[in-house]
Amino acid sequence: MYAFTLERPTTLADAVKLAAAGAKPLAGGQTLLASMKLRLSAPEQLADLSGVKELTGITKEGNAFLIGAMSRHLDVANSAAIKAAYPALADLASRIGDRQVRAMGTMGGSVANNDPAACYPSAVLGSGATVVTTQREIAADDFFVGLFTTALTDGELIKAIRFPIPKRAAYEKLRQKASNFPLVGIFVAQYDGGVRVAVTGAGNGVFRHKGLEEALTKSFTPESAAGVKIDSSDLNSDLHASAAYRGNLISVLTQRAVAKALG
Repeated sequence: MYAFTLERPTTLADAVKLAAAGAKPLAGGQTLLASMKLRLSAPEQLADLSGVKELTGITKEGNAFLIGAMSRHLDVANSAAIKAAYPALADLASRIGDRQVRAMGTMGGSVANNDPAACYPSAVLGSGATVVTTQREIAADDFFVGLFTTALTDGELIKAIRFPIPKRAAYEKLRQKASNFPLVGIFVAQYDGGVRVAVTGAGNGVFRHKGLEEALTKSFTPESAAGVKIDSSDLNSDLHASAAYRGNLISVLTQRAVAKALG
């Protein structure tokens, strides 16, 4: 690694001051520290957010969960309240990476990083969640901008994410065995206003699939999803899978997610 200084703020106000001064926020460190070891990232100062209690906690507010940005994946996976009211979200968290990653990785860190194959962005976008920052509230549809890019500005920190609880939801993925990231992941959530389908791993970032959403809003069945033609022309193609294969996975995994949501 390059030389750097490590700050450990204990209040959100101090963390914001450090971020505004140029310190790189350190959440779970599952991506940042690996990048630093490979010398792909060389921040001169890190602000370790693990001591900021204001960024932790899981609370139910009406028909929504407010989950602190520093909540670990295991916190979400093991939450009795989330398991009872939003089991799809707990299930997604329980299958991120491996046990070590789930013990250290955080929701806020994953969402802020916006890896194109990460699991959490699909839950945020698929739920129509709201990202609560130190400056504003950002709708999921406006938050994910592109490859490793979000609407966050310099010095802006995620405080929490608000997830509206759906009528039904499920997450399905096909895991790339070497990295544990999904080749494709599908998050399906049914609300009174319609169905949202978020896709991760298939493109340059998480995205919603309008065709699947329209079909499933009319008829929430695996057969309805199977009838939607998936255009693979803009999907990723690499040594792990072709664009056509990823397109087929979008269809198959959506069908499985709907069947799982229906029980």
